[in-house]
Amino acid sequence: MFENILLGFATAATPENLLYCFIGVFLGTFIGVLPGLGSLAAISMLLPLSFYLDPTTALIMLAGIYYGGEYGGSIASILLNIPGTPSAAITCLDGNPMAKQGRAGVALFVTAIASFVGGSVGVVALMAFGPAIAVIGLSFGPGDYFALMLLGLVAAVTVGGGSIVKGLIMVVLGLLLGTVGTDV
Repeated sequence: MFENILLGFATAATPENLLYCFIGVFLGTFIGVLPGLGSLAAISMLLPLSFYLDPTTALIMLAGIYYGGEYGGSIASILLNIPGTPSAAITCLDGNPMAKQGRAGVALFVTAIASFVGGSVGVVALMAFGPAIAVIGLSFGPGDYFALMLLGLVAAVTVGGGSIVKGLIMVVLGLLLGTVGTDV
């Protein structure tokens, strides 16, 4: 596993990959600052930039766009009190009052460090638990996928509030529409 980690670092540390990572983070942050446009929108808009790149370089650039978009959303929530992304909504509670007190730089610095630490912990957790999760995911059959999707839809109905009967009818209607064109 450590050889693979070192190989990954060696691949990511090439000048070309670092340049495209920087470009991705810059563009992702630029789009993430715009309120209402998050990481998904940034990746969707900038995906054509990666069509002619080496696949590894393209993935590195897209990861940079994602992380830049996530951080850009927190910039809008700290300075404008408008969350740029849903994940940055909680940042409005602490970051904007700090900005009003003249401590916006501190709030942005803490957000940058927390984003870096959180992303690093997430990557390490993915490296550690990814193979075990893949084994579990590959053991799923069609019935398991159906039960998992049904659980997610029913949970969304019950958490969403309103009439549970209407919500369940919409789940059944959604499942019926989702089966159009599928094989028997």
